[in-house]
This record gives sequence, C-alpha cells and structure tokens, in this order.
Amino acid sequence: MQFSRITSFVDLQIWNATSDGFSFVISFSSRSGPGFRGRLGFVASWRPIYQNRTAIKVGGSPFKTLAEAEKACTTMLVHLIRDSDRRATPPV
Repeated sequence: MQFSRITSFVDLQIWNATSDGFSFVISFSSRSGPGFRGRLGFVASWRPIYQNRTAIKVGGSPFKTLAEAEKACTTMLVHLIRDSDRRATPPV
C-alpha cells in the first residue's frame, strides 16, 4: 500500500492510500500549532470505500512516526482482507 501526501492543505499533514476496497488516512496532530488538535503523533484510520460508514481509528494511534502509522495500516489491511475472505467462503 502506497501512501500519498495530500498537498492541497498547507497547514495540515494528511496522507491517504487505498487498497482492496479500503481507504486509509494518516494525519498528524499536536496540542498546539497549525493542523489537527489532539495527542501528539500520527493518527491512522480506515473505512470501506464502497460503504457509507464513518472511519475507524487504527489501534495504537497516535504513532510516533509516519512509518509506524503506515505499518499499522498495512497490518490492519491484512486483517480486513482475511475477515472479508472468511465471510465470503461458505462453511464446509
């Protein structure tokens, strides 16, 4: 999964990626300064692309580095794909 920085927001640090029907977003937040407010770090969230649902925060957020947040998103994607496969496969 390849994250891309959304550059249209000067004061906000936001990256996004999509894969296998899921959308992931990572944003940087801090207690002060420009951008999102909250605990210092990189907050990751995901949601299904083709369903009108709110985003779900990735466990462990906020992360200290962008690389940690990306890794957590990739790990979450693996779990989401496994769960999707289990639901799609009829029991024997």
